[in-house]
Amino acid sequence: MRDGKGGTGPGIRSSPSRTLAREPEKPKTHVFHLLFSSFPRGSSKIEEACEIYTRAANMFKMAKNWSAAGNAFCQAAQLHLQLQSKHDAATCFVDAGNAFKKADPQEAINCLMRAIEIYTDMGRFTIAAKHHISIAEIYETELVDIEKAIAHYEQSADYYKGEESNSSANKCLLKVAGYAAQLEQYQKAIDIYEQVGTNAMDSPLLKYSAKDYFFKAALCHFCIDMLNAKLAVQKYEELFPAFSGSRECTLMKKLLDAHEEQNIDSYTEAVKEYDTISRLDQWLTTMLLRIKKTIQGDEEDLR
Repeated sequence: MRDGKGGTGPGIRSSPSRTLAREPEKPKTHVFHLLFSSFPRGSSKIEEACEIYTRAANMFKMAKNWSAAGNAFCQAAQLHLQLQSKHDAATCFVDAGNAFKKADPQEAINCLMRAIEIYTDMGRFTIAAKHHISIAEIYETELVDIEKAIAHYEQSADYYKGEESNSSANKCLLKVAGYAAQLEQYQKAIDIYEQVGTNAMDSPLLKYSAKDYFFKAALCHFCIDMLNAKLAVQKYEELFPAFSGSRECTLMKKLLDAHEEQNIDSYTEAVKEYDTISRLDQWLTTMLLRIKKTIQGDEEDLR
């Protein structure tokens, strides 16, 4: 009941959610005590507890108290598991992970892994793959652990392949290849670029991109050995004739000639000419600089 001024009457007790909204800074243990003090104990009230935890989590989100929101979503997830509501539990773990991303990246990963366990147990591998990508991105941008990012992209690709989502699988594999090359795991990168490039050749929509994958594979070969690169270019021209007339193939041949002549000026000019039309991204710049070092008399085994 409200009084004449629109407020709550003195005899009416405030709801737990309003108490939480007024006291967002109290420790979460106190918050959870407030939540459970509002209803009788017992298994019959677990569903109500889930709703209250979820409501509290959303209020914490509005207050940008990300850790408290994540913890509340986790509590809701655990209660959903008690109710055998696996889908709802997984959803809450994902919500917890999204909240923790803004405050505690490692805890975000832990929550997403809990969700993945549930989804794989339910046979929902496409959703599990999506969350492996989320974990990989956290390792990329927040924790800067590229090896672990690679592992999660690979797992995601495996799940997508199993569900015949080959386009999504290839996107993950290309991330793996890019990072593998940066870590000088060239053969791993080559295998992926060749596999994706070969698959792209057979698709009218993807055929144009095949030359880019063969180009990147050739650059990886070049970082191992010039002869490897020369043989690879010949193989790709035979396999995919459209590669032969591409700017990427032309650049590779100029780079091979410059390397054979140990002519740094020719190498630089070839790269500059290519860059005027197709801007070099960070990955290409890194690879081309590694190859350039072998022309400047600083040749070493880059494997």
